[in-house]
Amino acid sequence: MIKIGPRKIGTDQPTFIVAELSANHRQNYRQAEALVRAAARAGADAVKLQTYTADTLTLDVRNKWFLVGGRHNPKAWQDQTFYDLYQQAYTPWAWQPKLQKLAKRLGLEFFSTPFDDTAVDFLAQLKVPAYKIAAYESTDFTLLRKVARTGKPVIVSVGFSTLAEVGFTIDTLKRYGAKQIIVLQCTTSYSDRAIPAKTNLRTMLDLKERFGVEVGLSDNMGGIEVPVLAAAMGATMIEKHLVLKKGSQALDDRFSLSPAEFKEMVTKIRWQEKVKGRVSYGPQTKAEQYNRRFRRSLFAAADIKKGEKLTPANVRSVRPAAGLATKHYDEIIGQRAATDIKKGTPFSKRLIAS
Repeated sequence: MIKIGPRKIGTDQPTFIVAELSANHRQNYRQAEALVRAAARAGADAVKLQTYTADTLTLDVRNKWFLVGGRHNPKAWQDQTFYDLYQQAYTPWAWQPKLQKLAKRLGLEFFSTPFDDTAVDFLAQLKVPAYKIAAYESTDFTLLRKVARTGKPVIVSVGFSTLAEVGFTIDTLKRYGAKQIIVLQCTTSYSDRAIPAKTNLRTMLDLKERFGVEVGLSDNMGGIEVPVLAAAMGATMIEKHLVLKKGSQALDDRFSLSPAEFKEMVTKIRWQEKVKGRVSYGPQTKAEQYNRRFRRSLFAAADIKKGEKLTPANVRSVRPAAGLATKHYDEIIGQRAATDIKKGTPFSKRLIAS
């Protein structure tokens, strides 16, 4: 069992749902606050930020290695440097204590993804209840070691990691003190829709079996179908990007959910949790209790005289369940009637001569 603040996270607990704010505030503080409020209204359990600056994440260099490129990326990004992109995307650190207070006031847990040692130290001052490691940093030894040494729960995305790299990530975290680890499967295609053939949610279950950790999904694709299915399959945590309004030109807009979509996702996950319920046998409702009477039991299938032998011809297993249970059939066949028995009478032990 893992705890983030007072919230328990595990197989028998409600799915922990995280609203990722990323760069969707467009570096407007009022929009950042609005995103936190929207997350609370949509039913999220937590909001997550990203703690970096362009200088802590990359170098201000313009050469072929530092160009974003990539045909799958928006055209406007392709000729930018990483530095220029992160200058547009980062969340000012001065906002984060204020957003933390707002989140707590709204009943949300608040944590962040640090991208270097200085960010870990900054978040330690905020006393965040957990740390998230991004898929791109999941093989960064120095960051893994720094976060593990905090002793706080660690959530790590392992998008596009090989099995050996996942093993390295988890081994490093454990070696340096992390005892509570949640591993998130993560398809990092950043598309506006799910790619069914490339999602491979079974990987999430394999991670749990191989490494003995809690697992979940960080969904970087559009739509709610995949996270809803992941929750049904056993994800203990779902992370999904939230944007105030679709088509807003926010950097992560194309694979983020609007507040209405996020709320629909939460509603469907919570409904599934009610259906999954707990391990329970026997009738669950008054209707089921009543319908138990439609089971079979032993009845007189003909008029039977006192002293007459009970045979398959005059004893039958039929509905309803008013007579002796059918498990007594072999016991009473060959016995004799203790009294006259009218056809259609449910058998009881008093009708059988001892």
